[in-house]
Amino acid sequence: ILTDACVPLSKFADLIAATAEHVRELNVVGPCFGHAGDGNFHCILPLVDHEDSEDYLQRVHSINETLIQRTLAAGGTCTGEHGVGSGKMKYL
Repeated sequence: ILTDACVPLSKFADLIAATAEHVRELNVVGPCFGHAGDGNFHCILPLVDHEDSEDYLQRVHSINETLIQRTLAAGGTCTGEHGVGSGKMKYL
């Protein structure tokens, strides 16, 4: 899963820090990086279908859902630069 959040610059540092902490808390592989100049950032949540446990998949999806909810609450969008796609429709 590749997230694509974009928030006002005033919210950028808090959101990326909260997401990185959530990734650590849930013990998920999920490096976060961003385009600090435009408020856009990504968290890469790799999945290996035949190796990931159901618990791990639930934790990954929890991170994605929480990231999107935090982004929207901060006045941002889940479609920063990579388009919408069917996985984002419920957030629009």
